[in-house]
Amino acid sequence: MSNLTSPEFFEARKVPLGGVRGVRVDRVLPQRDLPTLGAWCFLDQFGPGFAEMIVLPHPHIGLQTVTWPLAGEIRHRDSVGSDVVLRPGQLNLMTSGRGVAHSEVSLTEGVHALQLWVALPAEATPLDPGFEHHAQLPSFRSEGIDALVFMGALGDAESRATTYTPIVGAQIDVTDGTIPLRPDFEYGLLVIDGAVRVADVELKPGPLLYLGTGRDEITLAGPARVILLGGEPFPDDLVMWWNFVGRSHDEIAAAREQWENQDTSRFGIVAGHGSDRIPAPVLPNLRLKPRKQPSRNQ
Repeated sequence: MSNLTSPEFFEARKVPLGGVRGVRVDRVLPQRDLPTLGAWCFLDQFGPGFAEMIVLPHPHIGLQTVTWPLAGEIRHRDSVGSDVVLRPGQLNLMTSGRGVAHSEVSLTEGVHALQLWVALPAEATPLDPGFEHHAQLPSFRSEGIDALVFMGALGDAESRATTYTPIVGAQIDVTDGTIPLRPDFEYGLLVIDGAVRVADVELKPGPLLYLGTGRDEITLAGPARVILLGGEPFPDDLVMWWNFVGRSHDEIAAAREQWENQDTSRFGIVAGHGSDRIPAPVLPNLRLKPRKQPSRNQ
């Protein structure tokens, strides 16, 4: 497949980031008609040009956090004892399993970063939490293409980051070249800088271009820096609320109650913040329902 006969664009929306004074981010995922892209279920873009990023300790369940800085440095601390400074070209990957807490604070002005979540399959949600910092990541290069693969595999380049479903995440600097794809994956592209022509469609910074499944390659014409996300279509309908990913209202409500009750047996303690933490918002006066996976004609 080389053409995009009916391109699907998903526009980012400005949302306030809880616990940070006056900070708004561009939220690309989830969307009503695209709750997941493979197992990718959340994508925020901070900046460019944030003067300061302060995200106090907060909890997660049912997901992996993927922090990908584009400019600036970020300090990560979590309840499994990690304390790491993250720089562009490096990956922080935190697996929440049954429950984890963390904080992220910028150390430099002019922060530009992506915060992504990967939904865990049901069998991985009871796991103990864990954290990985990858300072060296594999590259995929071909004519006109220079990619850093931070999750999964692209061509013959495979990240060592732990995954629980078949996915890919890569940052690609492109002039004019072709990227190998897997026909069983669905894919999306986000432009960070410049503009890229994808088949017969021009893509600029802002929206996510959904590519669907059934492709074994895609040709890009830049110059541009883009993010490629993809994976096997995620089979589960998910309940996503605040910082939690689950399968039912009761699962989310129990996690919220434990966080508010400062249940350290589940979420632990993030050192260095004293009693500072982000409180959970009030649950709505209705039962949370899963986001239904849409039927797509590929």
